[in-house]
Parts: sequence; C-alpha cells; structure tokens
Amino acid sequence: MEILKRIKSAARILLRGEENKTGARTEIPPLSAEQVAEMKQFFPMEKFFIYGHARSGTTLLARLIRLHPEVHCNWQAHFFTRKPLLKSLVNSAEMEEWLTRRSNRWNDGEDLSPLVMRAAADYIMESDAKRAGAEKHIVGDKSPNSLNDGESVRLLHAVYPDAYLINIVRDGRDVLISQRFRNFVEESKFLTKEDKKIVDALRVDQTPFTTGERSIFTEKWLRANAEGWVRNLAETESEGRRLLGERYYEFRYEDLLATPFAEMKKVWALFGINVDDALDEAIQAEMSSNPDKTWQKERNESIADFLPKGKAGNWQNIFTSRDREIFNEVAGEMLEKWKYEN
Repeated sequence: MEILKRIKSAARILLRGEENKTGARTEIPPLSAEQVAEMKQFFPMEKFFIYGHARSGTTLLARLIRLHPEVHCNWQAHFFTRKPLLKSLVNSAEMEEWLTRRSNRWNDGEDLSPLVMRAAADYIMESDAKRAGAEKHIVGDKSPNSLNDGESVRLLHAVYPDAYLINIVRDGRDVLISQRFRNFVEESKFLTKEDKKIVDALRVDQTPFTTGERSIFTEKWLRANAEGWVRNLAETESEGRRLLGERYYEFRYEDLLATPFAEMKKVWALFGINVDDALDEAIQAEMSSNPDKTWQKERNESIADFLPKGKAGNWQNIFTSRDREIFNEVAGEMLEKWKYEN
C-alpha cells in the first residue's frame, strides 16, 4: 500500500508539479515587460490611477480629468487600495496550483496569475471607456489609497508598471475636518459614545465649535488620523517615485482650486495630448457643482451645512488651540514640506 501511495504521489507531481504543503500560495510574480507588451495588444489604452488620502479632492480631479475628449475616468474600483483587492482573484494556493499546473498547456510553464489580474482590470476600464465615447483612448480609476498607503503603490506597480500614478494632496487639517463630518453625516458605525455626544451638541448649537471653545475631535481620533495622513503622504510619494519614476505625478488640491485650468493642463500633459482652451469653460462649469454637498444635505441636513464643502482653510475656523497643538506635534514637518506652514 505504501509503495502504491508513493507511485500515485509521484504521478501527481509529474503531471501537476510539486504539491503545496502549507495551504498558502507563493508570492504572486509581477508582470514582466514582455507580458505587458503582450497585454497591450489586446487592451491598448493608456492607463492611469488617481490616489490620495480620502477627502483630498480625488473625486473632483476625476470629474475634471475626464472632461478631456480623449480621457475617461471612473472611480472606486479599489483594485489596489482596499480589500479584497484585485489580487484576491488569484490569491490562494488552489488558484496558484491551477494557473501553474504543468499539465496546463496554456501557461507555457509560467504562473498566469498576473495576466489574469491585468486582463480583468483592463477589461473593466476599457469597456467602460468605450461606452463613454469612441474617441476615448486613455482611461483610469480614482480610488483613495489611505487604507493601504505605500502597499497600494507596490501592488499597482506589479500589475501596471507602465501606468501613470497621479497623487493629489490636501492640507491634512482640512482633510481631517472633512473626514470627521463625513462620519458624522453618515452616522458611521465606528462613532464612539463620545463622538455621538459631539454630534448631538452640534445639532443643538454649533457656535462653540466655531469660536475655539469646543472641538469636533476627540484627542485620540485626531492624533491617530493625523498620523495616518502623514504616513499616507510619505509612503505614497516614496514608493511612487521609487517604482514609477517619471510616471508618478503629485500636486496640491489647493492649487487645483486656485488655478484649475493651469493645473489640469499639467495633468493632461502627462499623456502627451493637445489641450483646447475651450476646456477652461468646461472646468469652471464642473467646479461650480458639488455633488457631495448635495448628498450630505439630503443625508443629514441638521449638520450638513456647518462645514463649507470643498473649501481650503476650513480648519482655521474650527480647530481649537489644542487641536492645532496636537496636529503640529504629529504632522508639523509634513505641513512644512507641502508649504502649508512656514
């Protein structure tokens, strides 16, 4: 019986390769240059991805970038930025065994996993771009990466080493205020008892929260999220420059608000496409609308109007002296780096 078992095991290894004893797959290999070239024969559109900390203007940037007749962008695919992630399609020992099996004459002895990932994402984006218009030949996704920071860049590069990564940065103090009110308006399940007391107080009288008497934050929340903002900016820039080089581009949300057409021309220039001056008028029209403001007002009207949506410098009217002290302690160097403070 033992000899028979060994013969059967040897036959399985001969046909399928060495069996995985751990139950976990090996690391998914990155796409090679040859595989990228092959994939582009089937999915030829230029690809880009918009990253940024949540509440940093990523949606506005996506709305503006697709105003160009040759560019399409949609959002929240979260291929690389939020679980389960694109790699979940192949991230198991069972899928690895199937896609690397020696008896599989389609794989030519290689792991097909990265090709499966790329093909799935390419199809999702390019099919949507084609529905948006025959002239669209550049397509991208915007998904905030503050849940996955530098890892989101590494995952992107493994599948799209040929893509552009556009990272938009906003003053962390305004980011945290916007994030905090989004949680309040949505009545997030993560609100603590202390958080809910703040919401109740806002509904009764908003004045103390605009005169520096009372904070919209708990100290624990403010410190943790300030640390998250710093980590996101540092890791995204570091990994973006290291892995993508000239295909990595970053700029400030506040500059987009101040000179939108000038900033968008720089973004579109990445793709080497012509920019008609008529797009300036389209940009101004798009920026005059604020879908997020409308949504928040419908969701929770009693506190939605407290915070002017999409404005720069809201923090100056809302941060208490203690809020400023905590944020500067955690993120002062990053504020200076991005010229938000001298």
